[in-house]
Amino acid sequence: MTTVIRQDDLIESVADALQFISYYHPKDFIQAVYEAYQREESQAARDAMAQILINSRMCAQGKRPICQDTGIVTVFVTIGMDVQWDADMALDDIINEGVRRAYTNADNVLRASVLADPDGKRANTKDNTPAVIHYKVVPGNTVDVHVAAKGGGSEAKSKFAMLNPSDSVVDWVLKMVPQMGAGWCPPGMLGIGIGGTAEKAMELAKESLLDPIDIHDLQARGASNRAEELRLELFEKVNELGIGAQGLGGLTTVLDVKVKDYPTHAANKPVAIIPNCAATRHAHFVLDGSGPSLQTPPSLEDWPEITWEVGDSVRRVNLDTVTPEDVKDWKPGETVLLSGKMLTGRDAAHKKMVDMIERGEELPVDLKGRFIYYVGPVDPVREEVVGPAGPTTATRMDKFTRTMLEQTGLTGMIGKAERGQVAIDAIREFGAVYLMAVGGSAYLVSKAIKHAEVVAFEELGMEAIYEFEVEDMPVTVAVDSKGSSVHQTGPAEWHEKIIAAKAV
Repeated sequence: MTTVIRQDDLIESVADALQFISYYHPKDFIQAVYEAYQREESQAARDAMAQILINSRMCAQGKRPICQDTGIVTVFVTIGMDVQWDADMALDDIINEGVRRAYTNADNVLRASVLADPDGKRANTKDNTPAVIHYKVVPGNTVDVHVAAKGGGSEAKSKFAMLNPSDSVVDWVLKMVPQMGAGWCPPGMLGIGIGGTAEKAMELAKESLLDPIDIHDLQARGASNRAEELRLELFEKVNELGIGAQGLGGLTTVLDVKVKDYPTHAANKPVAIIPNCAATRHAHFVLDGSGPSLQTPPSLEDWPEITWEVGDSVRRVNLDTVTPEDVKDWKPGETVLLSGKMLTGRDAAHKKMVDMIERGEELPVDLKGRFIYYVGPVDPVREEVVGPAGPTTATRMDKFTRTMLEQTGLTGMIGKAERGQVAIDAIREFGAVYLMAVGGSAYLVSKAIKHAEVVAFEELGMEAIYEFEVEDMPVTVAVDSKGSSVHQTGPAEWHEKIIAAKAV
């Protein structure tokens, strides 16, 4: 029987799904993080997961984004062969209109992160279009849609290899995961695609992340095929690496591992890894001709009541008076609460500043003795000073770090995840410090920001330089002035602990 699907029904359903997933985590993800939080023995990792859970509940209550990076949209569409469209737009255009409406919704503005001309002008499209869309046509009379919004930090850590047929997938994955660092904001999921061709393996990995977290059910019933055997083996062995929440070292790095496979050429074994971060965002709906399919809000009772205790050992820092001499006493892994004024700047702003320095031009802001926060915030709504403003991946600024420290007198940097060796060496040489904020706690962080003002490069939009005035913004000392990195020491320590405990 033929089903007629109206253009506006798909537009409204896509827009609703994207708004919904911007502030509601899937219930299975919350349950998995809470379980990991309860069993975690690393205090640093436990604190990070507490912030993720608190942030998630706040976002569900306030209907504001879980993460300032509201993602690039991926849509998987399965169309029944008996569907007829009541539409005057191409299907891609219909879906992109849904994306446009979601990201420009005045009640919950989402950050536009998509850039056209990716190797040229890199101009922001202003509405986060176009989405990346995959289609299947099958027998049936409905339209089945999965919508996901994938953060750039986790997407950047994707890996692909064309293995030899006799090579071990497990060995390759265990080699790749430590190289991914913490920029994908663990704890999360790993999606693994095996087989097909190069592009098919990547698609399989991405699609696998749409499945619910069910690793403990699989552990209880046992594997029934090779893909499930891989899931069980990798779940255990990846967590044994000790990387932990936010890369700080701990018992839980992955909440689940997903594997999808597809027949491949006899000479090939394509394998892809795509991680899903702590801002897991996906939704599913089916159109059957009866109208739009809208998401059902969860109950707030699904979120655990978590409180994050600061503790007596916390260091409180006034950014307006702190000196380069002061930061020399800060220790890796130490919790710091920041108050006062800081500047912001990420990729585009750093590139502009370094170019200006090389041309001998005066910078639009004085960085001497200041801290810079790597962030691209969401635009504010209603009474907000600024929208969700969590950290971006710090390693992207590594190549600029030496110039910034040497030429500006910058004292410290704040971002997400680890720093590369080139940045660590510069931090040590200039006696600076790198602080880590928790990725996946963007709304929580924004509540510490009491004033925000664009002070330079307004044309860069969310990548402009802001001045934030903060009160008790929580961070962790990730690289101290002597170049000791908690992202190197923490995972190594916890890997040894996990292996020792297993041997007992």
